[in-house]
Amino acid sequence: MPTRIRWQDGQAVLAEDPFTHVADELELASGDVILSLTRFQAEGERLLYEGRKVGVRLDSHEEVEALAYDLPRISVVALDFPKFRDGRAYTNARLLRERFAYAGEVRAVGDVLLEQAGFMLRCGFDAFEPADGSSPQAWTAAAHRFRHVYQRAADRRTPAFEVRGA
Repeated sequence: MPTRIRWQDGQAVLAEDPFTHVADELELASGDVILSLTRFQAEGERLLYEGRKVGVRLDSHEEVEALAYDLPRISVVALDFPKFRDGRAYTNARLLRERFAYAGEVRAVGDVLLEQAGFMLRCGFDAFEPADGSSPQAWTAAAHRFRHVYQRAADRRTPAFEVRGA
């Protein structure tokens, strides 16, 4: 089971994961599950009707707009980083938070590295499955590495130009 780090009250904490990632070729596990977009489109309605919490894993080439109608019923959107340098999941996270006002968990999965912590938080991620084995303490330190930010983002931090103007 992957390590799950959750962002709470300005710091990273190790958190138990109630969800099971289920690959398309495997049988569904009991309880709460995270499925691919394809499998969610085929079986999601039934699972939600059964009262399960359901998460959807979007690959980097899949668009978050495909979930727009179902977002109020989805508990987790797991955005995949196939390579650390593939930034399409950042865009999807911002769209979820800013355009669709998604209040559920936005989780980074795949090739998720400590160096990305601050940028992920700025875009709206609030849970992480680090591929590099880093600790919650290291994630907290990385997220607070820079005191000032220079533009508005999903994390709603005050940009430096507004601080200077006050």
